[in-house]
Formats: sequence, structure tokens, C-alpha cells
Amino acid sequence: MQEFNMFINGEAVQSGSTFEVVNPATGKPFAQVQQGNVSHVDQAVAAAKAAFPSWSKVSDDKRASLCHALANSLEDNMPELMELITKETGKPMGGLNGVGSGMEVGGSMGWTRFTADLQLPVDVIQDNEEARIEVHRKPLGVVASITPWNWPLMIAIWHVIPALRSGNTVVMKPSPFTPTATIRFVEFASKILPAGVINLVTGEGEVGEALTSHPDVSKIVFTGSTPTGKRIMQSASASLKRLTLELGGNDAGIVLPDVDVKEVAPKIFGACFHNNGQTCAALKRLYVHESQYDEMCETLAHLANGVVVGDGLEEGTELGPIQNEDQLKIVSEMAESVEREGGRFICGGKRIDRDGFFFEPTVVADLSDGSRLVDEEPFGPILPVIKYSDIDEVVARANQNDRGLGGSVWSSDTEKAARLAQQLECGSAWVNDHGAIQPDAPFGGVKQSGLGVEFGLYGLEEYTSIQTLKIAR
Repeated sequence: MQEFNMFINGEAVQSGSTFEVVNPATGKPFAQVQQGNVSHVDQAVAAAKAAFPSWSKVSDDKRASLCHALANSLEDNMPELMELITKETGKPMGGLNGVGSGMEVGGSMGWTRFTADLQLPVDVIQDNEEARIEVHRKPLGVVASITPWNWPLMIAIWHVIPALRSGNTVVMKPSPFTPTATIRFVEFASKILPAGVINLVTGEGEVGEALTSHPDVSKIVFTGSTPTGKRIMQSASASLKRLTLELGGNDAGIVLPDVDVKEVAPKIFGACFHNNGQTCAALKRLYVHESQYDEMCETLAHLANGVVVGDGLEEGTELGPIQNEDQLKIVSEMAESVEREGGRFICGGKRIDRDGFFFEPTVVADLSDGSRLVDEEPFGPILPVIKYSDIDEVVARANQNDRGLGGSVWSSDTEKAARLAQQLECGSAWVNDHGAIQPDAPFGGVKQSGLGVEFGLYGLEEYTSIQTLKIAR
């Protein structure tokens, strides 16, 4: 069994106790990880605080160069990281439409390199005989990063690289379900960065609570569930910490009656089911016009029945297991509610009888707003297809949900679709696509899907404070 340590002040740290990490494809543990506690959080924050003054003064070019070195370390160790991600998350090495561990590591490299080259120039807003006024972006201090289990390495990169690039130091807490690839990244990073600039503490809820309430943490960046995000926001209020929260979504897609169903269905299917539906910005509610409803349901079911489900380490696997047993229970309970609430299964609907946490790719018809599967985020391979007749009404229905991460409109008339997409109450809206994110375009939620944004210059600025400098003449 593989063993993994914490990293504090550039050194591997052990606690004397460990917890096991389970491979969801087998239901059996494959790794042991050190169990951190509050004292380790205190040590890690102290190390990050001590490293901040010198790290924040490192030249911009040097910090960019070191971030590129981190990207190179990801590339040099890509096979190992891919295998760890597949073992801890269950996602295939390749995956449906290429969305798998290879994409996660490759995306981590790409995001790191793009962010390394971003700049935060001084903004001069006045320069005349009276005065010169400059607006400077300054790093905040110690940033706490708390990451989820669905895309553990890539989301860690989304948190950590802009924090480092802008001159902050970091303390990380990965999900106890999926810490291994992130630990290896921090191990590589500890050989590249000065001691204390990046630290990692593993453990359960008490570790996260100690980190989010620590008086020497200046900012928290969290990706995960809305209830946990609310608790973090409450905890952060005592010292007015800065926050970036990317929380749960329940993204709606609206298919207009002018589409070619056979043409768009494969792309819609991928947007719904990649990573087994375990992506915050996956398409989770599909509204289809009554004139094409039956055809869309049947086409999606045909695609679902043809998907190869299995162990992600096996070649040709497109969808793996649900990541953990608790999430499998949630998906199973939602499936059990379908027929009680008037829905019907077009395909799937039950757990697969094998080792691990597998669930059939499932398409559900005849539900509407107000049913559990439509109103709540399943975070698994189960999709409700919902019938509508009036376009204005369906936009309002899509907006009734209290989540607002992403949304999409599918149509052969892209101008009309764009107008409708702008009416959706969500942080990102797509036309004839869904969930397509990139490192130069801001991404974040509205309503109960979070606050703040990540990626690009907008995201980088969130790791800084503004200082206005006025020089009188």
C-alpha cells in the first residue's frame, strides 16, 4: 500500500496516525495518508506566514519562472499523477470524449503555464501637474485552499497557482477522499519553491475548520458544496477573510426546436455524463421542446446504453465509478424517487452489481420542476429530460432554481440562442456547448453557486488587494 505524508515548511511531516484512501473501482484501500490535526494547521500557517514577506518581494519574472517550473514538474510526472488520479477518483485514464485523468493532468499543466504568464500592471489613472495616482495590486498573505474530490489535482492548481503568482503563500487541505495526487504535486513543488511558500495538511473536518478560522489566514478559496461554503463564510467572518467560493451547481440546458437532434445529442450527452456527472458545471437538467422530446430521450438513452463502464485503469473504459459510497447513496436515493414522482427510466436506474461504487448511466423522462431529481444536484450519472412548450416560460423555469453556476442554449440560430443564454441567471452561459472552461475566461457562480471568480486576469486579481497611491506635485 502506498504511503503519503503532509508537507510543512518544505519538509515531509508525519503525525503518528493515518487514514486510508479507497479506490472506488474496487471499494478497497490503496493508500495510507497521514492524519493531520489542529497543531499541524498551526504549524503550516506559521510557516506560510513566515515565508510571505520574502516571497511577496520576489521579482515578478522570478515568480513566473518558478510557476513554469511547477508546470514542468507536472509534465515530467504525468504518468504517475494520472494513475493516482484514476485510483483515487475512479475517472478513466482516457474517459468519455477524452475527459479523464490525462485531461486532468494536461489541464493542470496548461492552466499553470497560462497563469504563470499573466501580469498585474500598475494602473495609472492620473498623471498631470497636480498629482500622479497609481493603483497597485498587492498580495494578501496566507491563502487557504480547500479542494473537493471530483477534480482534485486540477482544482488544486486553479487555487494555488494564481495565489503563488500574485505573491501569496499557501496552505492546502485536499479532500480526504482524494489527497494522493495533490500530495505528490506539493512534494514536487517543495523542491522548487522556497520553504513555507506551499504547505499541505491532510485530515478531516477539524483540519478544515481550524484552517478557515485561523486568524493568520487572509483568504480562503474553496470548491465544494453549498452547505460547506456557507459554513466557511460564517467562519471567515470573524476576521473578514477574503473569499472565493465555487459551490454546487444544477446547470440547465435548453434545446430549441430547430436543432438536429442526432447532431447535437452526442455533445449534450458528453456535457451531462463526462466524469460520471461529477463535475460542478456539468449539464444536469435538460429542457427539450415537446416536438423533439421523445426523439431526444431515445437518442440519449441509446448513447448511454453504448457507454463502456468499468475500472478506469482498463483500456477503453469511458465512465468509471461514483467516487465514494456516500455519493452513490445520494444518487441511488434520487433514482428511487423517480417513479414516486411520476418519472420513468428510459435507461439505467440502478447500481451495477460488481465491486466498487458503480451506477448505470441513467436517462429519466416525464419529471418536471418540483421533483427531487430536477431541483437538486445529483452529482452522478443520472439525467432528467424535461418537456416544455413555450420558450419564454422555460427560461423562467430554468431560472427558478437557487443555483446559478452555468447554463446553455442549443439552437441552429446562434444569435437567438445567445439572446436567450444572456437571460439565464448563471455565472457562465454557453451556446451549443456546456461546461467548456478555459484559463483566460472568468468562471464563477451566482445565487447559491458561490461568489467571486477564478481564471484569467479576473481570477488573479481576487488574490490581491488594491492600494491607491497618490503622489502630490
